[in-house]
Amino acid sequence: MTVVTRAEYCVIACAEAWRDNGEVLASPMGPIPSLGARLARLTFSPDLLLTDGEALLVDADGGLEGWLPYRRHLTMVTGGRRHVMMGASQLDRHGNQNISCIGPWEQPARQLLGVRGAPSNTLNNPVSYWIPRHSPRVFVERVDMVCGVGYDRAAAAGPSATRFHRIPRVVSDLGVFDFDTPDRSMRLVSLHPGVTVARVREATGFELTAGADTPFTRPPTATELRLIRETLDPDGVRDRHVGAA
Repeated sequence: MTVVTRAEYCVIACAEAWRDNGEVLASPMGPIPSLGARLARLTFSPDLLLTDGEALLVDADGGLEGWLPYRRHLTMVTGGRRHVMMGASQLDRHGNQNISCIGPWEQPARQLLGVRGAPSNTLNNPVSYWIPRHSPRVFVERVDMVCGVGYDRAAAAGPSATRFHRIPRVVSDLGVFDFDTPDRSMRLVSLHPGVTVARVREATGFELTAGADTPFTRPPTATELRLIRETLDPDGVRDRHVGAA
């Protein structure tokens, strides 16, 4: 029997974020989201568009498919035609994300990446998140600074902020989460095998919606596993970004 690693479950979970997206531009940030986007393109989301990160459209192997001029890229970014998967230094129960600083903005204890494109990403196209180390330091009650906009702040800003705002998925090394609750707070959707609801709650710094019968994240099919191991990541980069169970 083939043993599926935690990293491979994470790749599958990231790939599922792009299921049924149609012809949108995938913008995965980091090795695990990138493997997920490429796997989705090769399997259940063949219309997904991938880029080299600059000006070209590429296939799942990096081969040239087309040219993406800057004006066209901006049109896709600001019209809901892109689905980003970003990271987060902090993420709260309503999906507000912080990648800028830890501590008060006026005198932070630690400077991080800065706000960068997080506000425009979250207000102009769907944004999911990948968290390689699920802990209370990342999943916090209140982020120190809002970079990516969550559901509560988008709703408070009105229709102009909610037209394209959507957070389809949060994937961590422990499980998969969404915001499909009445108050748009984070909900546990599935557990990676070997993880318990109690463990997720212990690693989360806010009250998390979770049922007693939370299912496990689906395993990759034989074809998906072969693609991950032989085509997309034969060197096993995935295992250096996700710990063992």
